[in-house]
Amino acid sequence: MPAIVGAIKINSVGSSSIVHIGDSVQVAPISVAKTFAGAGSFNTGDYLRTYNYVSTTNTYDNDVADSNIALNN
Repeated sequence: MPAIVGAIKINSVGSSSIVHIGDSVQVAPISVAKTFAGAGSFNTGDYLRTYNYVSTTNTYDNDVADSNIALNN
């Protein structure tokens, strides 16, 4: 269904970002990233306390490729 979009303001767009306005059949990024983090890594807030006495992160990945972006150029 067509969309009517009014005035927009885009302050900044990152190098691997997608700006999507209106209808689209396929939106495909042209970069991928994989992040490994242990327990309590991405916590945010005031007066945060984490107690991780024993923590391990499994980074073993037996795949050759997780996200193929070769045809998205």
